[in-house]
Amino acid sequence: MHILRKHRNWILALGFASIIVGYVFLGLGSISLAPVLLVLGYCVLVPMALL
Repeated sequence: MHILRKHRNWILALGFASIIVGYVFLGLGSISLAPVLLVLGYCVLVPMALL
């Protein structure tokens, strides 16, 4: 858990970037990569950075 505290800002930025890229791919019509990126951002990276 120490490494998560040390890199909290980077993990949060990566989560937001994953969400933004997911919405871009969703707008382009991707039905396989976009949901993966959105779930990764919303359910994994952002909560991991906030804990």
